[in-house]
Amino acid sequence: MRALAMALTVLLTVSMAYPVAAATVPPSASPKLIVALAVDQLSADLFAAYRGRFTGGFARLAEGAVFPSGFQGHASTETCPGHATILTGARPARSGIIANAWSDPRLKRDEKTVYCVEDENASGPGQIISPVHLRVPTLGDRLKAVNADTRVVAVSGKDRSAVVMAGKKPDEIWWYSRGQFVSYAGVKTPAAVIAANAHLTKTVDSPRAPFALPDVCRPYDVAVQIEPMREVGQNRLGRAAKEPARFQASPDADEAVVALALGLVNDMKLGQGPAPDILALGLSATDYVGHTYGTRGAEMCIQLLAVDQMVGKLLAGLDAANIDYVVAFTADHGGQDVPERNRGHGAPDSHRVDGTLPAATVGAEIGKQMKLPGPVLYGEPYGVGDFWIDTKLTDAQRAEVLKRALAFYRSHQDVYAALSREEILATPMPKSPPDEWSVIERVRASYDPQRSGDFYVVIKPRISAYEISSRPYTAGHGTPWDYDRRVPIIFWRKGMTGFEQPFAVETVDIMPTLAAMIGLKVPPGEVDGRCLFGC
Repeated sequence: MRALAMALTVLLTVSMAYPVAAATVPPSASPKLIVALAVDQLSADLFAAYRGRFTGGFARLAEGAVFPSGFQGHASTETCPGHATILTGARPARSGIIANAWSDPRLKRDEKTVYCVEDENASGPGQIISPVHLRVPTLGDRLKAVNADTRVVAVSGKDRSAVVMAGKKPDEIWWYSRGQFVSYAGVKTPAAVIAANAHLTKTVDSPRAPFALPDVCRPYDVAVQIEPMREVGQNRLGRAAKEPARFQASPDADEAVVALALGLVNDMKLGQGPAPDILALGLSATDYVGHTYGTRGAEMCIQLLAVDQMVGKLLAGLDAANIDYVVAFTADHGGQDVPERNRGHGAPDSHRVDGTLPAATVGAEIGKQMKLPGPVLYGEPYGVGDFWIDTKLTDAQRAEVLKRALAFYRSHQDVYAALSREEILATPMPKSPPDEWSVIERVRASYDPQRSGDFYVVIKPRISAYEISSRPYTAGHGTPWDYDRRVPIIFWRKGMTGFEQPFAVETVDIMPTLAAMIGLKVPPGEVDGRCLFGC
């Protein structure tokens, strides 16, 4: 009864305008280990749909402080900007991480695309992975600034998620790449990584039998034809030998990340030192499964039930080490299903774009009309998000290109809005709850005047920018619509009184909440989030 009364108090004492929860946590010292856990492309809708079927780690986390209506508030719902919000408390407009990649026509190289975690000015072979583009400190950076004993460790299935959660100077940072865990150039490989890579080589090089289909997944086991010659819905996530890409789109990839994380926890004795430590984990397989097969088939059902068990192994491993830890769990973005299946689930107008939206296509036509050489426009190949006009053009030419581009996109049947730089910057940064933001406010939260484009294109809801081509992807994300923005947010610590707060909150609220738990002062005005409880 006492726990129930406390939970009711939480819900009755919140402010209805923009509520902050009150929660009870153990009156002990601050946690010794902060675990930031992000599951790539796990929407709030998916988590809610499977919540009653989880029996592992997700089931335990759901006994904590649950915010089922969390938001990646910004429009550019991609991996890099989404992960960057979690431990910085900053939206893309502040963090500088506006997308997975952006264009810079001023670059003195043939390739004008900048990857979010590359240092394009560094010399060396290939792409140099770096946190140089992250303009704000992470929680780990802030902790290290006040206590040199803090250790920061990041392990992920993707480099970009590891880098933007780890911050500027992690003690260990490892991500999956082409069958191995790798890190920054020159980093010494610890024993845990050597062991993990030996196991990875054996796993990736060996064939994988299809996963069993749990009974709860049978309703999703329906074939869906993806035009013109591909089918999804009944894949069991098995693979032949030496197929690293298919390995990424299976629970095995998440299992490898969890195993390495626990190895580093044990070897480094994280959570057992004089200062709080941070472990950032990016489980990426759900994203690869969603892109490859969509979100409503047997493939996603198998994946989510498996990652639930992987998270259970992670928590059990931390328990076995007798660590006082807190988990902050969320996702970098959501995602939508393949249009072919959407049409059978109440979205009859769902379809794929017709191939006329990409910057290269539109820019070529405008260049032809204006008799201009060069690409004229730069942007993502899918034809949504930021677009940049060639800086080598005169001001008059750029103005005319903008006029013609906006006219084309605003008249396109699949485009919801085409917003100019001036329109976006004239919009104040949103201050209301994220579920109330207008589309242009969502774009404003993503917009960095130094990096973002000359205009921004938003496609209509349930339209997929992913054409069926040589790429294996059939579905995606990246829009300002709520199926891409809404994500679960949960805090769990042993002994805390659980509660559920239904009002909309943001992932930028996670860092200030964790900072309050460990008594770390965050100066006002330096972050976009706010503490949710225990403040």
